[in-house]
Amino acid sequence: MNFDRREFLKAGFKTILATGFSLGAFEILRPEVLAALKKEEGIRWTFLVDTTKCIGCGMCVRACKLENEIPYEVNVSRTWVERYVMTKDGRIYADSPNAARDGFIKNDPMGTMVKKEDIDKAFFVPKLCNQCENPPCVQVCPVGATYQTPDGIVLIDRKWCIGCGYCIMACPYGVRFFHPVYKVAEKCNFCYHRINKGMKPACVDACAFGARMIGNIRDLGDPVARIIKTERTAVLKEEYGTKPHVFYIGLDSIVR
Repeated sequence: MNFDRREFLKAGFKTILATGFSLGAFEILRPEVLAALKKEEGIRWTFLVDTTKCIGCGMCVRACKLENEIPYEVNVSRTWVERYVMTKDGRIYADSPNAARDGFIKNDPMGTMVKKEDIDKAFFVPKLCNQCENPPCVQVCPVGATYQTPDGIVLIDRKWCIGCGYCIMACPYGVRFFHPVYKVAEKCNFCYHRINKGMKPACVDACAFGARMIGNIRDLGDPVARIIKTERTAVLKEEYGTKPHVFYIGLDSIVR
């Protein structure tokens, strides 16, 4: 008899709900999770985005798709770039065609809606997983497929994910999606496989303008930590209390 562990977990999850047990009472500690919990606690990975340097070229998105096996042609991505345009009469437009993988020049839909002479200001805002201090996605995962390491990165174990979608619904930043090939939850993890080897995330390496940076916020000698501690930065949706660890330089108040 063939044994499908994902189907078994789905069935077990439904049984738990039917019997009224609290999901919080179940804690799954797998070997790979235990290994992550033993990592050095002196590191807390933090991302810094300088919106004044982003030109919306899409190189970061393309690099991310290639590095993390997200099919180029599908309209999902671990990171994306949004364009914001405010007109002189106060109207606000925002878009991100195909996650900005091709930039904003080809077949630009904004060009048919807004005339250049009517624009008051326009800018680009890169977005990615915020690696929250209090990640709601971890709290709602019923099988422990989503978990957080001591260095702040929220990871997804594809072998354990049952595709219930709870984490996708719980994320207030809309950074999670179903992987088009593996059919499990997917998101940015700061290229964890790279930063653990002393490398930079693919999107950081691909940005020729220095709009994306990563560092250890617990190390005051780290350039990223120094900027966050001494300069004016902001986070997205601070009111949710998730304590995001993606900080922005030059974040406009119209960005949501």
